[in-house]
Amino acid sequence: MPVSIVVGGQFGSEGKGKVALEVVRADATVAAVVRVGGTNSGHTSVGRDGRVHALRQIPAGSTDGEVLTVLPPGAYIDLEIFDKEVKELGLTQEKVAISQYARVITADHKEWERASRLNAQIGSTESGTGAAVLAMVGRGAASLKLQSVQAGDVASLAPFVKEDTTGMLRAILDNGKRVVIEGTQGFGLSILQGGHWPKVTSRDTTAAGFLSEAGLSPRDVDDVILVIRCHPIRVAGDSGPLYQETTWEAVATGAGLTSWTPELTTVTKRIRRVGMFDPFLVRRAIDANRPDRIVLNHLDYVDAAVLQGTLTRKAEAFVHYVETEIRHRIDYVGVGPSEMIKTKKERVVT
Repeated sequence: MPVSIVVGGQFGSEGKGKVALEVVRADATVAAVVRVGGTNSGHTSVGRDGRVHALRQIPAGSTDGEVLTVLPPGAYIDLEIFDKEVKELGLTQEKVAISQYARVITADHKEWERASRLNAQIGSTESGTGAAVLAMVGRGAASLKLQSVQAGDVASLAPFVKEDTTGMLRAILDNGKRVVIEGTQGFGLSILQGGHWPKVTSRDTTAAGFLSEAGLSPRDVDDVILVIRCHPIRVAGDSGPLYQETTWEAVATGAGLTSWTPELTTVTKRIRRVGMFDPFLVRRAIDANRPDRIVLNHLDYVDAAVLQGTLTRKAEAFVHYVETEIRHRIDYVGVGPSEMIKTKKERVVT
């Protein structure tokens, strides 16, 4: 069986974690979930017991603990966060595989980001991920006072470290099982493709970038899932352009939400900036990722009535507007923290 890649189509926080977990639960052939990138973004999932998990290191698709969790060469690991989340989800050593070539985020990396004032300049979360990327690319240059640490050299990770995670994943695929790659952040934050440099992240956040970080071949992929939201967000501060920026109060009023609070970022707990739907950005994300399926999340921010589980006329009109503008069918809509609704098959996008 091939590979599914879950990728964000805007600036992150599109609900990729919810979608990745739904893919795992809906497909019994899924045997492993791969989490690339670092801890500068969070994925939220809801366990079968109703408990909400805000995960920054372990993929949300691993919430139920029934599949193998893989942190490949393109993962950046915060030891404290990793340990906390493994314990939170009750994952055993047999259920976690870390590439010996994955990188470790150190205290020096975090301090470098704080001292660099990147938070004020680009809205950085100061997680140390960007500095860890910089240290790796620097390759020990004498002029760069940052060291790159491999997971294979850290004693506390030894029970989880594997010599060849690519070989493990290849064996899973050759055995007829599916692998899910859970991407981080969103297309608009890609350092290569997003178009908003320097107000971007330190990595390429496209499906192709995630696949490379996972260590697998393009020939393996048969399912790219693009996740978007009705009102895209950016992190607080001077984090870059946001189409028709508005307020959470305006969004809630327009949707008829009687009980609401502003969204906070998973990492920094600051109020997210929010804007109106930007078709141009999503069309570019579609061009770069060529998705097989698209999920439109947070439809309850358009009409609160959809929280009852059915699409209202107002919600349907918004979905039609999005489909028309991006020239692509919406396959699922997301409502609330965990629910996904399949759209009507007979709707044709022209």
